[in-house]
Amino acid sequence: MSEVQEEQVESRWEASPAVAIVIGVQLLLAVTAKKHGWTIWHYGWGLWLMPVVPEALLLVALGWSRPRHRLEQMGIRRDVAIALLGLLSAANAFILVALVASLVNGGVRSGGQLLFEAVTVWGTNVIAFGLWFWAVDQGGPVRRHEPNPPPHDFQFPQLENPELAEPGWYPKLFDYLYVSFTNSIAFSPTDSMPLTRRAKALMLAESAVSAVTVLLVAARAVNIFT
Repeated sequence: MSEVQEEQVESRWEASPAVAIVIGVQLLLAVTAKKHGWTIWHYGWGLWLMPVVPEALLLVALGWSRPRHRLEQMGIRRDVAIALLGLLSAANAFILVALVASLVNGGVRSGGQLLFEAVTVWGTNVIAFGLWFWAVDQGGPVRRHEPNPPPHDFQFPQLENPELAEPGWYPKLFDYLYVSFTNSIAFSPTDSMPLTRRAKALMLAESAVSAVTVLLVAARAVNIFT
């Protein structure tokens, strides 16, 4: 397959399902919050619908052929995807701030509610930044296969030691999701090192959100249970 066809396969059959899973979890949480009257700070269940808007638009840009081709013809598909990822990350960070404020004010007393909300924020963070890494490394999934691509943003072990990988190996979306997952757990690089400042900035932002979610929100949820 050509580079464009490979990117289309990754977008439609890997990136799109990941975004769809996030949307499904957030919609489930919104329905549950409405049913039980859960609130976060000064906001009700509708707060969980805020990131669904950029996520739905991103899902269309990734998986629907007609808008994909239209954006590609205009030469702005990658810019639109990155802008939507920015809105998604900002919305998720705002929800985390509201969740922390609700904890400080004593507005959350249910351990089940807090744990559900923390897992949703954390999972959204992992998938969003996995897509970030996939979209920015060497200019994106198409550009990094073209002649004379930009320098690597991430150094994978297989690139540094080609004898450890199958011939012609290159990172795919799953590899970036793995980097995002391990970074959100360890709060630091594991097997793949960030080489550029933008890669380091992205990993720093993800670790910050994950640290607050895991160390403060999830820990408080466990404390409520015990």
